[in-house]
Amino acid sequence: MPEPDRAAEQPGRVVPPAIRPHVAIISGLSGAGKTTVSKLLEDVGYTVVDNLPAELLGRLAEMIVREPGRFERLALVLDARSGDPEVAFAAATGALEGRGIQPQVFFLEARDDVIIRRFSETRHRHPLQTEQGVAASVQRERELLKEVRAQADVVVDTSEMSSRQLRERIYAALGTDSAHAQMALHIVTFGYKHGIPLEADLVFDTRFMENPFYVDRLRPLSGLTEPVRKFVLEQPVTQLFLEHVDGYLRAFVPAYQAEGKQRLTLGIGCTGGYHRSVAIAEEIARRWRDSNGGPVTIWHRELDRA
Repeated sequence: MPEPDRAAEQPGRVVPPAIRPHVAIISGLSGAGKTTVSKLLEDVGYTVVDNLPAELLGRLAEMIVREPGRFERLALVLDARSGDPEVAFAAATGALEGRGIQPQVFFLEARDDVIIRRFSETRHRHPLQTEQGVAASVQRERELLKEVRAQADVVVDTSEMSSRQLRERIYAALGTDSAHAQMALHIVTFGYKHGIPLEADLVFDTRFMENPFYVDRLRPLSGLTEPVRKFVLEQPVTQLFLEHVDGYLRAFVPAYQAEGKQRLTLGIGCTGGYHRSVAIAEEIARRWRDSNGGPVTIWHRELDRA
């Protein structure tokens, strides 16, 4: 049986109130929706740590204290897979509270028949399963987690919940309005000759724009440089394209969010992925930040490849 980290008993530094991170602890029965909740939290900017050994929980708490900006939103998954969830839970809460961080504890559960059916449908093995079957494993897990459940801030029974209802319940408990949560935009630039990125939700083709590759002084420069950026963005057809992309995002991002999507990946392609797509992606990101204020990341795939 793992012992609680001694760092939890001797916490040391405390996070100043002005920069105190939010830490969510996710626990509950296997098959009740912990993975779904983890993904929901990731969608609104949480870093999710799944079943960290109890011996390391104090070190994690100390990292949060040292780098509160990096761990502004953290979700920690603790359940029966840790061996003794009560010990792990005590180690986690002790390490956090001793450093001035009050975690918010979520406990996910469902009726036995629902959990058994879910395991049957997915054909996954219950983490505590023995030759006695899933039903006995569920009962054993309930017993192991009863003390954790008793200390939870939010208990959610997912037996009859749709994905949307679960999302609304979790975001409401976090104080996040899911209908108005900022969409995270991720932009991938690429060259068509190297293939379209499979992760893209939307793909935009910029090969109709005049190509800087055929201008000798611009050929060795990437779309990140001012001469290439100016060459691409000053084309009238480029401005028309950007207006259409702006309009598309304004019109349809709310619809994506209504369906529960909190991260949208755009693929921006040109022939080589070096000039036009890079300049266009940077401009889309700038406009998104200015008009929406939501988080945006860019990966220039072919520049990394080069």
